[in-house]
Amino acid sequence: MNDLLRQIPKVDECLLALLEDNSLEHIPVGLIKQAIRQVLDGIRKQILTDKGKKITSGFLYLPTVLASIKAEVLRLHQPRFRQVINGTGVIIHTNLGRSILPESTMQMLYQAGGRYSNLEFNLETGQRGSRYALVEKLLCELTGAEAALVVNNNAAAVLIVLETLARGREVIVSRGQLVEIGGSFRIPDVMARSGARLVEVGATNRTHLKDYRDAITEETALLLKVHCSNYRIIGFTSEVSNERLVTLGRQHTLPVVEDLGSGCFVDLSSFGLEKEPTVQEVVGSGVDVVTFSGDKLLGGPQAGIILGKQAIIDRIKTNPINRAMRIDKFTLAGLESILRFYRDPGTVFDNIPTLAMIAAPVELVDRRAKRLARRLRKSVGEHCRVTVVDITSRVGGGAMPEQNLPSRGVSLQPAAMSVSHLEKTLRSLDLPIISRIGEDQLLLDMRTVADDELVLIDRALHQVIPAGA
Repeated sequence: MNDLLRQIPKVDECLLALLEDNSLEHIPVGLIKQAIRQVLDGIRKQILTDKGKKITSGFLYLPTVLASIKAEVLRLHQPRFRQVINGTGVIIHTNLGRSILPESTMQMLYQAGGRYSNLEFNLETGQRGSRYALVEKLLCELTGAEAALVVNNNAAAVLIVLETLARGREVIVSRGQLVEIGGSFRIPDVMARSGARLVEVGATNRTHLKDYRDAITEETALLLKVHCSNYRIIGFTSEVSNERLVTLGRQHTLPVVEDLGSGCFVDLSSFGLEKEPTVQEVVGSGVDVVTFSGDKLLGGPQAGIILGKQAIIDRIKTNPINRAMRIDKFTLAGLESILRFYRDPGTVFDNIPTLAMIAAPVELVDRRAKRLARRLRKSVGEHCRVTVVDITSRVGGGAMPEQNLPSRGVSLQPAAMSVSHLEKTLRSLDLPIISRIGEDQLLLDMRTVADDELVLIDRALHQVIPAGA
C-alpha cells in the first residue's frame, strides 16, 4: 500500500502536463488545479480504503491519471445550467424549465440584455417611468381588467395580494381548495406568511354558498377561491361559482380574489382537453383580483400576473414588499413579446411553442416519429429494436391534471444493455436527452421533440448504443 501511495503522480507533475494540452488552454488554471487535487485525493482514498488490494501500478500510470483528471476538468468546466432535449411528452415540464419561448421572443431578450432600454424611463416625458407600465396596458387590453401588476411568480402574486388586503385579518377559503403546489409549498403556508388568518369552510368535496356566508365576521378581509389546477376531486362534488361568490362579496363589501394558478388566454377544449376557465372569463365574472402564472398555459417567462380593480391594484403596487418581488428587464421583454401574439388569437397556436405543442395533431407528431425511427434503424437498428408506438402526452406544469393528449413515440429496446442503463447514459450526455421508461422500453415522445433535434438524437444514439453493444 505504501509503495502505491508513493507512486501517485505529484500535483505539479500533472499540472505541467495538462498545461501543455492545447485542448485545455481556454480553462482557468485554478480549475485545473482543483480537478487534479480531487482526482489524486480520490485515488489516495481508494488505496487506503482497500489497502491497495484492487489497485495496480498500471492504474497509477501518468497518462492514465491524466486522462481521469482531464475528464474531471471538463466536467467541472461544463455549465451547470444546460440545454436538454425533452422526450418525456410533458409539455410544460416544471423540472425542465416549463414553457419554451419563440425565436422572436428570444431576440427581445437578447436586445434587453445587450443594449440599454427604457426599463424605467418615460420616453414621452423624459422623466423616470414605471417598469410595470410596459405591460400593464397590454394586459388590460387583452383581459378586460382595470389594472395589472406583474411580480416574479404566482406564489409571490398570492402572497402580496393577501399581505396587502388581509394582513392580521381572516380569509375564507373552501377546504377542498387548500392545494399544495410543486416544492411542497401550500396555500395555508403562503397565507400564514402574509399575516392573514385562514378560515376553512365546507367539506373536502362539497362547499356551498351558505358555508361562506356563515363564516363572514367583522374580521373577514376577503373571500379567496383557488383553482384546483394540479388535482381533481371527482364524484359527489360541489363548489360555488364566481358570480355567486362575487354577489356575496358585494353584499358584505368584501373583495373576491381568485388564484387561477395556470392562467390561459385561449380555450383549449377543441384539442380534446377539458374546458378550463380563461383569464378573460374569470375577469368577466366580476372577481376583484385574479392571479396566475406567466410560464404555464400562457406560454411566456416565469412571472406572477395580478389583474383586478384599479383601486385594489394601486394598493398592491404601493406595498413595500413589491420591491422584493419585482420582475427584471428580461421578464418584461419576454412577457411583452408573448402578450403581443395574443392580439391575434388565430395565430397564437403557430407562434407560441407551448400552445403549438398542445394543438399539434397526432398526424404531425406521427410523421416526426417515423422520421426519427427511419434514421435510427439505419444507424443503430443492428443493435436496437426501433418501433413507432402510440403514447400519451401531458400538458404538465400543474395544469389540467389527468388529461392526456394522444401522441406518438419512438420505442427503443437495446440488445446489449438494459433500458435503465440507456436512459441514464442519455441523461449523462453533453446534450442530455430526457426520456421515459415503460414496459421495458425507452420511450421518446415526439410531441415535445423539435424537428431540428431529430438529428441530434440520432447522432447521440449512434454513439451510445453501439458502444454498449
